[in-house]
Amino acid sequence: MAHHKRTTVIVASAMVALTACAPAGYNGANSSAAEPVAVAAAEPTAAAEPEASAAPEEEPVADKAPPANVKITDELVGKKLPRMGRVVTDQDGWVLYRFDKDSDDPPQSNCVDKCAEVWPPSLTDGNPKLRGVSDDKVGTITRQDGTRQLTIGGWPVYRYIGDKKPGQWKGQGVGGTWFVVDPNGKKNLTCLPTGTPKPVAPPAAGSSNSSGGGSDYSY
Repeated sequence: MAHHKRTTVIVASAMVALTACAPAGYNGANSSAAEPVAVAAAEPTAAAEPEASAAPEEEPVADKAPPANVKITDELVGKKLPRMGRVVTDQDGWVLYRFDKDSDDPPQSNCVDKCAEVWPPSLTDGNPKLRGVSDDKVGTITRQDGTRQLTIGGWPVYRYIGDKKPGQWKGQGVGGTWFVVDPNGKKNLTCLPTGTPKPVAPPAAGSSNSSGGGSDYSY
């Protein structure tokens, strides 16, 4: 996947949870910037005939805009939450996560298909506003479907459908691979659940969210 670095400066849960670490509203039930969009190269105004032995150059492929029904991350907000400490949320206050099976060097997402239904990637169609997150920590990658996903410290970031309201972090420690991300792209390990929580199941067809409950999915 292609990786894009920002070039402009812009303003800045679960088997059993530890009671002291339960996010607001959590009852202990099983829970489970970017650079502008790339455009195609302009048509050359004049070009010499290519040499017979020269291989034809490929036109760069433009990143796809996210589908109209997909939530866009317009803002990244670094903040402190009670008990959890430093986190990053989107513009609506949903806590963002990183996935240990991804890569930061090179930046790459390995959460696709049903994984991405449970962990929706933070997609962008331009330059998100930043608050409490350093511009040099934010970038983008091009996903397999051509959409662009935000990265923090090189790590792709996601929401979790098991979080039922902004400020919750029921995704913390899920599968032993998902963790709240801090403003530097590092894992926030301040508040970990006991055991290894399982993720919620993917949403049913035609549903915008999961009804909760653990699953046997590996993501």
